[in-house]
Amino acid sequence: MELSDANLQTLTEYLKKTLDPDPAIRRPVYSLTAEKFLESVEGSQNYPLLLLTLLEKSQENVIKVCASVTFKNYIKRNWRIVEDEPNKICESDRIAIKANIVPLMLSSPEQIQKQLSDAISIIGREDFPQKWPDLLTEMVNRFQSGDFHVINGVLRTAHSLFKRYRHEFKSNELWTEIKLVLDAFALPLTNLFKATIELCSTHANDASALKVLFSSLILIAKLFYSLNFQDLPEFFEDNMETWMTNFHSLLTLDNKLLQTDDEEEAGLLELLKSQICDNAALYAQKYDEEFQPYLPRFVTAIWNLLVTTGQEVKYDLLVSNAIQFLASVCERPHYKHLFEDQNTLTSICEKVIVPNMEFRAADEEAFEDNSEEYIRRDLEGSDIDTRRRAACDLVRGLCKFFEGPVTGIFSGYVNSMLQEYAKNPSVNWKHKDAAIYLVTSLASKAQTQKHGITQANELVNLTEFFVNHIQPDLKSAAVNEFPVLKADGIKYIMIFRNQVPKEQLLVSIPLLVNHLQAESIVVHTYAAHALERLFTMRGTNNATLITAAEMAPFVEVLLTNLFKALTLPGSSENEYIMKAIMRSFSLLQESIIPYIPSVITQLTQKLLAVSKNPSKPHFNHYMFESICLSIRITCKANPEAVGSFEEALFLVFTEILQNDVQEFIPYVFQVMSLLLEMHKNEIPSSYMALFPHLLQPVLWERTGNIPPLVRLLQAYLERGASTIASAAADKIPGLLGVFQKLIASKANDHQGFYLLNSIIEHMPPESVDQYRKQIFILLFQRLQNSKTTKFIKSFLVFINLYCVRYGALALQEIFDSIQPKMFGMVLEKIIIPEIQKVSGQVEKKICAVGITKILTECPPMMDTEYTKLWIPLLQALIGLFELPEDDTIPDEEHFIDIEDTPGYQTAFSQLAFAGKKEHDPVGQMVNNPRIHLAQSLHKLSTACPGRVLSMLSTSLNAEALQYLQGYLQAASVSLL
Repeated sequence: MELSDANLQTLTEYLKKTLDPDPAIRRPVYSLTAEKFLESVEGSQNYPLLLLTLLEKSQENVIKVCASVTFKNYIKRNWRIVEDEPNKICESDRIAIKANIVPLMLSSPEQIQKQLSDAISIIGREDFPQKWPDLLTEMVNRFQSGDFHVINGVLRTAHSLFKRYRHEFKSNELWTEIKLVLDAFALPLTNLFKATIELCSTHANDASALKVLFSSLILIAKLFYSLNFQDLPEFFEDNMETWMTNFHSLLTLDNKLLQTDDEEEAGLLELLKSQICDNAALYAQKYDEEFQPYLPRFVTAIWNLLVTTGQEVKYDLLVSNAIQFLASVCERPHYKHLFEDQNTLTSICEKVIVPNMEFRAADEEAFEDNSEEYIRRDLEGSDIDTRRRAACDLVRGLCKFFEGPVTGIFSGYVNSMLQEYAKNPSVNWKHKDAAIYLVTSLASKAQTQKHGITQANELVNLTEFFVNHIQPDLKSAAVNEFPVLKADGIKYIMIFRNQVPKEQLLVSIPLLVNHLQAESIVVHTYAAHALERLFTMRGTNNATLITAAEMAPFVEVLLTNLFKALTLPGSSENEYIMKAIMRSFSLLQESIIPYIPSVITQLTQKLLAVSKNPSKPHFNHYMFESICLSIRITCKANPEAVGSFEEALFLVFTEILQNDVQEFIPYVFQVMSLLLEMHKNEIPSSYMALFPHLLQPVLWERTGNIPPLVRLLQAYLERGASTIASAAADKIPGLLGVFQKLIASKANDHQGFYLLNSIIEHMPPESVDQYRKQIFILLFQRLQNSKTTKFIKSFLVFINLYCVRYGALALQEIFDSIQPKMFGMVLEKIIIPEIQKVSGQVEKKICAVGITKILTECPPMMDTEYTKLWIPLLQALIGLFELPEDDTIPDEEHFIDIEDTPGYQTAFSQLAFAGKKEHDPVGQMVNNPRIHLAQSLHKLSTACPGRVLSMLSTSLNAEALQYLQGYLQAASVSLL
């Protein structure tokens, strides 16, 4: 695309169309859509430069903003150069972007500046510092401009570039980069900090100037955190006085002009103080020795801040960060003395912890009106910046050294709160909520998402509290009464499931099932989640703690209520309910069979509905898992039932494939593989009709499709190789074309081998004869061009499988037909030195049987120049048997954690319950490969007496010989 006015005009028109609220214009079905047009020109040279020109020169602000967002997303998708994939942005465009983007970002309005700043940080993640060495200098020079619009642009970009230092693993590369940044950036940042503080004093009465200056101070404080996170830099240690004195004075500052009337949104002053609390906590935790002189004044300032700050939502971040600071200080042995006094502990409990555990009006509002966010914060631990979470962490911190006194103080509070509740439950229910939260934070010392509480406070009787205060709420027939207390009670079961005795958990199950009917989204979601967690608990012998037999009385009501819950307002795509359905199927197994007809109907209706607009990846994943479980459980009991599942599912699957629902296609292929593998005889004609479409190159372009498509083709080959050979022989080149494409990619070569192995194992030999030599030539070309360990391992398994299938002589002949003496080279350079790398029981077994055939069924190994390789090859085989390697994977699918497999991009998400049974191609022929080696050597020694024994006695090392004698004894054979 040329940088012409005509192209700029075209681009402007299409960008306008992407903003149209009418999807028929944004994405019309037949004409070239606005979004498709932009996608089609994305790969053209100059496209990104046209976007930058537009956002600089367009007269319409809406087009500028749209161009900046489109540009940022383009950079996000295409800047990274991925191995094996074409470079999506040409080099001249990359150079031009880096040359122009910083000045353009700094001269743009704030809305556009933010987009370009994000784009710079995406480019920086890939190119800085090696491929963009002048970025820092260009940014630091702008500090001299005195224009805070420009300075804030630089600070914002620096923050998005450097914040990754907070979570990167230590490495030499990282240290080098941070040192480079510190050398260029630390002094100018410190000077800017001091200058900005002075300007704040000068402009103390100018509200608009203060807003800009405090925005800068927030970014400076964030940069301080990022640059100090990995280690204490020498520069900041030398300048600690400057930074800490100013941070302290900012913490105590109170300027009326910076206060906001908004009760929800934090103002600049609150945001700055929150970040300073974070910075002080970082130093108190990681650099306590150097920070010691400053700590007492920070503790005092932050304590005063806590006792004078109100309950409004806008202070939440500040209060939680301030409490987190106290929590990090009280855990350190150095500072234990600050908290030892009983009055201090009482004061902290009374003035900081209890007030911040109260359920406020804002929490109640979130519980009722924004339940998804409430659940995310409360269940998934994203409540990191809430007052309650911080207060809970402070309780844990104090309990580290003062468990007895703190438990004593809080027991008094808990009892008085429960008494208040008992006086008038309908008015005082919040007292009980706070009491439950206090008990929870007091009792839980260590916790994981997977197992709940793993370590509890011995001083708190959890079962007694459960029986006296939690169960009565859940036993009440009114499931919609006191929803917050119901949710608290269910969460208590969830958290303390390892501490509460099993008999109490069994009493709770029907109560939880009952609460699936609650109108409150939070309550029925918590009930589903609690059931799902209980069903994954392990008892003796690693089996489920709660058995299918114990669940028998509740099966019908459990399934009915779970599916009903999906019809409740706000829960039509509730991932917790769908996960509970999946886990219930997995636990109950054949107990669900009577309900399958109704269940599969509901699941397919749901699948059809969500396929129109897939938006909840976890929900979708568990839905497909549930479908797979229905198929597996039913067809295990009645293999004939596979047809009725195909009948129920294929209409929806066809629609998904025709409408190209990218998020669902990999799942559909996995479920189809599972169904096809269930067939015992020939491939049904409905599958054969689909076969040619599976070889279309467009399907293989998307990486997420590759693993499930390979698996599906393997199922075709396993079940209907002869049908393919007779009725679809013209498709074999297409099948091999797929193999050729996959083998060329380092990322997908193993998938190519899976396909090739199935072709070799299942296709009639005559149908692939003409292609065999070409297959080997392709593999050797790849070996020459880019040899990786993964490729070598797969290649070794393939050649040994070929040997098992066609015989050792056929293997030797095909190698030597490509190039004379090549067989010897492969043995010497690949098989003998690399065989130890093969992992996996079946893979090792295939290699063992293949090598045994080469040793004992290949005449050239005994009477040509290849004979010298016979002993090294035997030695390598004994090494494969005896050198330790354990790669077994337990078949405990019920416990597979399917927590966060899916993502929003169409990546491949493996369905645990569609898992392919491990297939052993040599299973029927060879049971024990060591015995097989002994028997084969015995047979060989019978054919040529004396030869084998003399080779062994002169050349095989003693340890290997000892192992071999063990095999011969176990097989009850001897060598002649």
